[in-house]
Amino acid sequence: MVHMERVDLNLLGPLSALLTERHVSRAAELAGMSQPAMSRALQRLRDTFGDELLVRAPGGYRLTPRAERIQHRLDAVVPRLETLFAPETFAPAEAAEAFRIAGTDYASVFVPALFQRVFSRSPRSTVDFGRWHDDIAEDIDHGRVDLLFHAAGKVSPGLRTEHLFDDPFMCVMARDHPLAGVRQPTLGDYLDAVHVVVGTVAGRQVAIDDLLDRHHRPRRAGLCVPFHSVAARAVPGTALIATLPRRFAVEHTADPALRVLPAPPGIAPLRYHMAWHPRLDDDPAQRWLRDTVREVLAG
Repeated sequence: MVHMERVDLNLLGPLSALLTERHVSRAAELAGMSQPAMSRALQRLRDTFGDELLVRAPGGYRLTPRAERIQHRLDAVVPRLETLFAPETFAPAEAAEAFRIAGTDYASVFVPALFQRVFSRSPRSTVDFGRWHDDIAEDIDHGRVDLLFHAAGKVSPGLRTEHLFDDPFMCVMARDHPLAGVRQPTLGDYLDAVHVVVGTVAGRQVAIDDLLDRHHRPRRAGLCVPFHSVAARAVPGTALIATLPRRFAVEHTADPALRVLPAPPGIAPLRYHMAWHPRLDDDPAQRWLRDTVREVLAG
């Protein structure tokens, strides 16, 4: 048995050309080689197969029986090799891709539009949207998640991260809250209040709490909830303040029981990102998915 590691695959091209043209000069032209280089390739092929392959005859060359059998096999193998090495493409209309996405509930402000775009263009594909958890980077590393939406900065130094957009924070409070009558609370008044904390990462609302911790001015948490959507609903009838990204907060501006104000100066906007494993950089389906995310957000 001949082991593949001992075979010079660079000889496949010259072999195919020689068996097709049955002439060294024409085979060299077909393969884009010089005639001396093709002659050397022919000699190496003869040594490899232990057969002359091409023999002189009146009017040109003739194939040996071994060469005829090789040519027959090449006719079946070469098209498959060409397919193997051809650039990959992704045709969404025909594809049946299984996309695996994860994120916090904040992603609900745009993922419904993303789902609609994906299914309108790739109706046979499927999407599994999973929740954020503290070990999400491990899921990405092991291929259980393809694309992550997050606001936690770098989830892992080994992942690709792309900034998608910023979203200013707003304060949602009861209509009769002591700060409800101001245009914008000061940072001091904000820190004196009691807060609903949306614990997206390890029980912390990292976009706010990490910033305040760096300035040694932590908030006082009266309630911790896992979802942004729950935070605002917990506020009526209490002295709590829920600090939510504007895309969530504006949903509550028409609620007569609530007041929505800009967050105090010093509370930086939420920076939202998508992240993926570098092994998916050049995957056509994953590139299409990321491009679709960009299109949705641009719209």
